[in-house]
Amino acid sequence: MSYRDLSFDAAPVSRMFPALSAEEAWDRYHLSDEQLAFFHEHGYLSHVKLLEQEQVKQLRDELAAITDPQHPGNALFYEFHSNESGDPDAVLFHSLGHWRITPGFHDVLWNPRFVVAASQLLGNRAVRFWHDQLFSKPARHGGVVAWHQDYSYWTRTGPIQHLTCWTGLDEATVANGCLHYIPGSHRWNLLDKTALAGDMDGLYQHLDADQQRAFDRKVAIEMPAGYGTFHHPLLVHGSYANRSEHSRRAFVLNVFADGTRSNVNEQLLQGVPAVPEGAKMDGQFFPLLYTPPAFAPA
Repeated sequence: MSYRDLSFDAAPVSRMFPALSAEEAWDRYHLSDEQLAFFHEHGYLSHVKLLEQEQVKQLRDELAAITDPQHPGNALFYEFHSNESGDPDAVLFHSLGHWRITPGFHDVLWNPRFVVAASQLLGNRAVRFWHDQLFSKPARHGGVVAWHQDYSYWTRTGPIQHLTCWTGLDEATVANGCLHYIPGSHRWNLLDKTALAGDMDGLYQHLDADQQRAFDRKVAIEMPAGYGTFHHPLLVHGSYANRSEHSRRAFVLNVFADGTRSNVNEQLLQGVPAVPEGAKMDGQFFPLLYTPPAFAPA
């Protein structure tokens, strides 16, 4: 039996979020000058409320359904790892492509609170979708996400005008493996790609002395469920193991400014038709999410 692929819908398919014009969304949800300045200085902006509790509950329910490998939409994932670490004592569920499967995870791409902030943090540019991710760390034996820069996985697209938003579906704490940032590391050069569920400190061992000292200033991003944190594609970040009695579930939306192009002739995502090198990223799998109103600062 075939399963409906929601990537054919370049607009919300439910009433999960209010239908607002670009102007209405901007007026209601735009970030302050102080928030924008913090992002540019430190490379991240956390504690941005993105979801109401009923929306969190819907996404938790959808996540519980699609983590079953027997779910009828499983073939639509770009990647599906029940445990990317391979260690039963350090479980990290990680997937890409769930926006194609359930209405809630599809429609969060167009969440007005998200798209307005993303546009501002990209310099008031039009925003296109890149890909999504799910990360789930079960209670007591949840694994790590190693220190890394997101763009080290994305060099097949360019130029660097990307943005990541991590949103918790559980309260995120140090105890259950919340995200950690190295403030200011977005000004470093591109570093080598690491194994995402491998050695937590694999990247650290290859840094110079000044970069290693920056880890003394790492920041734990503890937030309630439904809150998000945005970060620059070169910002070094990771998350530690979950040994608490509480799960740590989260989803990630990765976007880029309209005009980003493919740097390769191969597939950019598993099962997605190749975008020729030099061609603009657009179409079914990279939909336009938001164009800022004319009165937004340029």
